[in-house]
Amino acid sequence: MHADPVPVRQASGAIHGFLEMRSEDGRVVASGDVTRVVRGDRITSRTVFRFRDGSVDDETTVFSQRRTFQLISYRHIQKGASFPQPMDLAIDMKSGQVTVHSTGKDGKAEDKIEHLDLPADLANGLVPMLVENMHPDSGATITVGMVVATPKPRLVKLEITNVGEDKCLVAGSARKAIHYEIKIDLGGVAGVVAPIIGKAPPRIQIWTIGGTVTTFAREYGPLYAEGPMMTIQLASPTWPSGAK
Repeated sequence: MHADPVPVRQASGAIHGFLEMRSEDGRVVASGDVTRVVRGDRITSRTVFRFRDGSVDDETTVFSQRRTFQLISYRHIQKGASFPQPMDLAIDMKSGQVTVHSTGKDGKAEDKIEHLDLPADLANGLVPMLVENMHPDSGATITVGMVVATPKPRLVKLEITNVGEDKCLVAGSARKAIHYEIKIDLGGVAGVVAPIIGKAPPRIQIWTIGGTVTTFAREYGPLYAEGPMMTIQLASPTWPSGAK
């Protein structure tokens, strides 16, 4: 599978950020933490969402960033009432092994283990870093690979395109956000995958805010195949009324 290497324009460092997830009616359904830890030339990024109904979405990505972004390992766990089909997806780039533990609609557990010819620029867990490092010109496009669980692991393509600038506010101050659109290209497996993940997978929207350093700001899309559309964005801590 062809993939476009994204040059590392800004190296990722240690961070601890806060996220919120809202449903289409504007309700906050989950709070999240994103952390990145740097050890030598390896970065471990982890994003964990804890839902009000007790569900958990836990994604851990280990990667390097020498000249381009290189995935080393990846694990994504979704469990709880918010996920009709709980899943545990693991990818090891060195061996090419992809493991999927899932629970079907009938409640039966399924285990799938595949050895895939993984592209060097596989983007699982790396999309926020990739858009932060993409060229800011409108119309710029990259194509990267991604493994999806159907529940059998399969390779698809993501086409990420800069569609221009949108206005946003930060504490009431006007800013410009760069808007990216992600199209899921099922390629030659469309006939097999489409009935499972949707005949026309929705396009995912992502926004970054630039400047001296570019940062992820917002994402709009589903958490799983045929799932409801959710908005994920940066959040700030708040204090109870009267606290000093």
